[in-house]
Amino acid sequence: MSVHELTRRLPDVGTVRRVSRALAVLDLVLNEDESTRYYEFDARWSETEEAALMRDGSGDEYSIVFSPDGAFAYGFDHESPMSPYANGHKPWPGLLDGVPEVFHAARDEKAFSDDGVPRATVCFWRTTDAPVWSSGPVESAHRDGADWLFELVADCRPEAYLTFAEEYYEVALDLDAIRHVYALMPLSEYVVTSLNRQRRLRDLSEGIAEIGYPRS
Repeated sequence: MSVHELTRRLPDVGTVRRVSRALAVLDLVLNEDESTRYYEFDARWSETEEAALMRDGSGDEYSIVFSPDGAFAYGFDHESPMSPYANGHKPWPGLLDGVPEVFHAARDEKAFSDDGVPRATVCFWRTTDAPVWSSGPVESAHRDGADWLFELVADCRPEAYLTFAEEYYEVALDLDAIRHVYALMPLSEYVVTSLNRQRRLRDLSEGIAEIGYPRS
């Protein structure tokens, strides 16, 4: 699945934001080591923006910046032949073509680039008034990494996270607790300990605030 298929499969911006926030909270509960968390969400990215971030620890990553104008996303598969590091330190042809002006600041964000070149093999966006997601006219995009990089936000089912997390963390998890988080319902001690017996709700307050997850 390339970016072209991904943009047809993705749910609306609100659902992508909700699922992204849930993924970050679930990883916060399951993983005490901040440096090795897979999914993060920064509700304070800027005065008007939030950001969903993924880092797999092997060089692959994505970012989705949410703003009043919509959402803008980069994905980077470090093994993709579309990597700028394999193409003279240049973006893949067509990757950034057509990015709306309202997303130029996110497109040029230094946190997502090296020496002014985005770390990206995938790029897509959606403005608040657009009926669908869009991407540039990228050719030969079938190896851009979009299929697995954005798998969980495209699927958006709690069951999808259950499958991922049980494999990644090598533990059995409570699907009802995951559904609770996906619904963005305030965390309880029961939900937290159902996911991780070593964690307590009081330990999560700072992380919950950073993610912008609802409190009771």
